[in-house]
Amino acid sequence: QVQLRESGGGSVQAGGSLRLSCAASGNTYSSYCMAWFRQAPGKEREGVAYITKPGTTNYAESVKGRFTISQDNARNTLYLQMNSLKPEDTAMYYCAATTGSYCNLSKGTFGYWGQGTQVTVSS
Repeated sequence: QVQLRESGGGSVQAGGSLRLSCAASGNTYSSYCMAWFRQAPGKEREGVAYITKPGTTNYAESVKGRFTISQDNARNTLYLQMNSLKPEDTAMYYCAATTGSYCNLSKGTFGYWGQGTQVTVSS
């Protein structure tokens, strides 16, 4: 089992920045890949970015060049640095971890989820 807890959400004006954190505990060694997803009201949960244990990353097209995913393996913490935020980035952001050795931005790949942290970007 892996437990995930997000923090760092908040309200910011367009063009601003936020840094999300996700503290992982439990059997984190079993998770090959961790990711950030987001879900806006009335919309499907979508993948934002993932990172593998060796450090390979991948991003959704909508956030490339603005968001950076990183990890601190010693502290079992996942981060998402979000710059140049836009109103369309407003959503609940979730941290996720895989149960297997495959990694992509499909929510079905991830078996462990945090409770989420709200990000609101005003224009």
